[in-house]
Amino acid sequence: SIMWRKASAAALLALAVGYFYNGSPDLPEQILQYISLPNFQQSYQSQNSQNSLEQVISAAWETLITLPTRQWSKVAVGVNACVDVVVSGVGLLQALAVDPGTGLDHEVLHSKEDLKEAFIHYMERGAAAERFFSDKEVFQRIARAAAEYPGAKLYVGGNAALIGQKLATYPDLMVLLCGPVGPKLHEMLDEQIVVPPESLQETDEFHLILEYKAGEQWGSTQAPQANRFIFSHDVSNGEMSSLETFVASLDEFQPELVVLSGLHMMEGQGRELWEDRLKEAVSAISDIRKDIPIHLELASMTDKDYMNSIMQEQVMPIVSSIGLNEQELLFLSQAGEGPHADMTAWKGIPDVGRVSDILHWILEQHGRSDPSSEADLTRIHFHTLAYHILATVDGYWGNQAAAVMAGARVASSQACGLQSVDVSKVELKAPQEFHSSHTEPREKLSLNPAEPVTVWRRGNVTFHLTPVLVCKQPLRTVGLGDAISAEGLVYSELKTQQPF
Repeated sequence: SIMWRKASAAALLALAVGYFYNGSPDLPEQILQYISLPNFQQSYQSQNSQNSLEQVISAAWETLITLPTRQWSKVAVGVNACVDVVVSGVGLLQALAVDPGTGLDHEVLHSKEDLKEAFIHYMERGAAAERFFSDKEVFQRIARAAAEYPGAKLYVGGNAALIGQKLATYPDLMVLLCGPVGPKLHEMLDEQIVVPPESLQETDEFHLILEYKAGEQWGSTQAPQANRFIFSHDVSNGEMSSLETFVASLDEFQPELVVLSGLHMMEGQGRELWEDRLKEAVSAISDIRKDIPIHLELASMTDKDYMNSIMQEQVMPIVSSIGLNEQELLFLSQAGEGPHADMTAWKGIPDVGRVSDILHWILEQHGRSDPSSEADLTRIHFHTLAYHILATVDGYWGNQAAAVMAGARVASSQACGLQSVDVSKVELKAPQEFHSSHTEPREKLSLNPAEPVTVWRRGNVTFHLTPVLVCKQPLRTVGLGDAISAEGLVYSELKTQQPF
């Protein structure tokens, strides 16, 4: 019987290796079970090229991603919503008759010249950014030129509307969306989405999204990777004017989860305005019933004082969960003088140890990692191009391994414009080995493609990491963070809280 077992293992191994070499997308289950054997793991990693790793990870996701036992039935989302006009950045700027030149960042854009300089500044770094355009008339001229530019596409925009759209793909989920919804947007929204009448307005808010491709050139500027530069003159979203309407409509709708975004839109208004408006926002958010978890989706910001106000006394302590990317994470640490705040920017793929340090610091300083803390924050969903991490304080959230994988799967398919992952169109870019922290004491960790979630703990915080299968030729990068966070929430469940 031992010989027979060895022989069958050898046969399976041969069969498996054959499958990998022939690039079969659907491996038989038995083989996948053998792949997790440690000795098979080594031999197959040394023998096989990378394209089979993508296959193993994708197949493992399909097996391991399962919905939680208790699913949300009603989710309320607010408050930024608009129409995105997606257009080639270089193409539009040429159509506006501006010449290429040197890049220069501007916190607020006042002219076409400012727009050009800020666009180049971010394009040469391959980084995303979002800016407010202060001149209404000039903005409307640019918006018209963009909407009429050959190949321009119009989409549902605004984090709240995008999260709502993603949630509405689940037929058993009822979604309430509050935000400035104009006629064009209303017609584009999923019919499953409920928009309260107070949220409807006569004109749409347009946001211009200037995309560039990896390697694209303009003058002496070359983009190291694909990304986009976003700008708008959007006063309604800029003042979060739908927030009170949103909170008021919750009593009737009675959601089990509230998703809030659009806070980043206020910083362009200037300190006098945002200081007061943020206080009103906090008081509105505080009116939401305490037993309803609130997820806050962050976005690109430049004002450290504003980020600090959100973090310290104001918003972060009263939400349960946040979603952010690597730029927002580093900015948050810089604003609050947290770990690695001396770094000016990430170099290449953000170091897992450093990311882990900042996530841990946020949950310790601004969350409920300390049991005596008054803060509600217990969950952070972090995403970067190559991998995602879900960090949670123990005892509050369930099904987080599935949730982090579900978010990565959606990033891997949606960036390619597909409904499911196509392993021939994606590549693994995540590090195979990494550490739980940048400083000692730290744990050496590795990625197992057959079980693509690496788990580690620091105190009472648990980290779940999964790689992203990065789309080689991404079609659309906008709204990816929103889809990732929405998917992660659908697969998450709140544990029933025992009173302390």
